Amino acid sequence: QVQLVESGGGLVQPGGSLRLSCATSRTIFTIYNMGWYRQAPGKQRELVATITSSGSTNYADSVKGRFTISRDNAKNTVNLQMDSLKPEDTAVYYCNANRRILGSTVDYWGQGTQVTVSS
Repeated sequence: QVQLVESGGGLVQPGGSLRLSCATSRTIFTIYNMGWYRQAPGKQRELVATITSSGSTNYADSVKGRFTISRDNAKNTVNLQMDSLKPEDTAVYYCNANRRILGSTVDYWGQGTQVTVSS
């Protein structure tokens, strides 16, 4: 069974920083593309940032220049460094692992971690 274990959410003031981490197995970490998505109350889940197995990154326009996604190969962990946080970043953040297999996309999701940006 694939497990994605998230950590690092919490309450932070506007302008502050948080670091999310997503730990998984070596096999998943090595061959799957990884990413972070978020879902705010009453809204659809949206992409935040992704990183391929080879290290290429992609960001939503709303977080470019403020968030950084990275892979820690020693710990089989994907991190999301979030700086200059805004109230509109408040959401449940989900870790995702995905891969194309025989023409279909295989997705795995973490349980989600709450990020609240408020004064």
